Amino acid sequence: MADTQVVLDWLVFRNATARPLLQAMLEGQLRWLATPAMRTELEHMLRHPALARWGHRPELAIAFFECHATLHGDLVPASNQPLRCSDPDDQIFIDAALTHRATWLVTRDRALLKLRRKALGHGLSIVQPAEWRDSAT
Repeated sequence: MADTQVVLDWLVFRNATARPLLQAMLEGQLRWLATPAMRTELEHMLRHPALARWGHRPELAIAFFECHATLHGDLVPASNQPLRCSDPDDQIFIDAALTHRATWLVTRDRALLKLRRKALGHGLSIVQPAEWRDSAT
């Protein structure tokens, strides 16, 4: 699974370090796990005025999401969740990754990356886009 920043790297910024992950997803080697809350956050960010200069079309990015993301229902946060993110806005990514037994959570977010070591104990690798390919082999 990928957090919102990585999805923006795919759909807006066309970041080369995220391209192998995007390609693997498009070729069916990976599933892009997402929830309605993640879609809402993406839509909000796509319409952020700071992104307007990139010349993207939010409606096309949302259509891409609808076509390629494997949508799961939003989660009710468990009080006994083994991993807590210091940024409450990012907790949805940890909760979804653990609940749906994702292999990877790809992110550039510092708060999520701080959980790397603890996440490994739960079968989840939290990696940056440039690290994903190395962790996949």
